[in-house]
Amino acid sequence: MSASTGTGAHSNGLGAFNGWPRETAETALLECCGSVRWAQRMAAHRPFPDLETLLAASDEAGYDLGHADLSEALATESAPCLHHDAPRAAHLALRAAHAAYESRFGHAFVICLDGLPPSQHVDQVLAAIRTRLAHEPDEERSLTAEEMRRLARGRIIELVTRAGRATTPSRSAAYDPR
Repeated sequence: MSASTGTGAHSNGLGAFNGWPRETAETALLECCGSVRWAQRMAAHRPFPDLETLLAASDEAGYDLGHADLSEALATESAPCLHHDAPRAAHLALRAAHAAYESRFGHAFVICLDGLPPSQHVDQVLAAIRTRLAHEPDEERSLTAEEMRRLARGRIIELVTRAGRATTPSRSAAYDPR
């Protein structure tokens, strides 16, 4: 989805988002990134003139997340599950990889898979976990923060699009192979 789109669901949704009471906006933004400080900052900076400005503000607020803020956001993330029809071996491999990652780094593995077809999600996640398990904790924390920023961007686009259709915001998974 293009962030530069200024018409249709994005502009209607951005207008709705800008008009929400602060508490409603903060609650919806917490579904995009689980840091209270990030959500409060984003809600306080409304109204946003366009989606590009909203996404830039999200990135800036994401770069400003401290260690405790990132930990708070990561605590709200969970390891996504495969579709129930996926082979049992895939479920086991993914569960084991997530467990190894969480044991090493102390938080859920996050990755943004925007733009990848669902058929590639499992392979990408498993390969990324294997690679990232070799990282030093500081290197992984930096990469995790970048993935959280990317996830927040995608979730904001979804939030604004849904707001343009006048539906209730709900959290998107880091990936959903269905």
